[in-house]
Amino acid sequence: MDKPISLSVKDYIIRKMAVKMMVGEKMLDAVIMHQFSSANEALRTNMSVEVAGFGKFLFNIKKAHKKMDKMLSQKRVFENILLRPDLTEQKQHSTQVKLNNILLCIETLKPKLDEFQTDIRGMEEQLDSPSSSEGAD
Repeated sequence: MDKPISLSVKDYIIRKMAVKMMVGEKMLDAVIMHQFSSANEALRTNMSVEVAGFGKFLFNIKKAHKKMDKMLSQKRVFENILLRPDLTEQKQHSTQVKLNNILLCIETLKPKLDEFQTDIRGMEEQLDSPSSSEGAD
């Protein structure tokens, strides 16, 4: 049985599982959404999440920095577009929605990058302090 175009992958999987397991679709949807939100929350607070039998997801610092730079660049572009006087109302609304999405992504990613920078700085301070105290004796 192929997935109908009208259904998302998640909805298709839920329907197939509901029939196979004889469980309500709403119940399966609630379980799946809980699992995804738990995994997202764990990834926000940790550097990795492992799903048994599926794989391990890692937070990649280099990719996160590249993504943050790209989003900041897009933010500037959208802000500049919104300043143009010849902007139609539809284009202004569309650009504002895109800018809000970028700002939300930046808000989500920034704490994780800030946390990593704090860890790095703390490690550097610990490495520098013993050598400076040894040189003073």
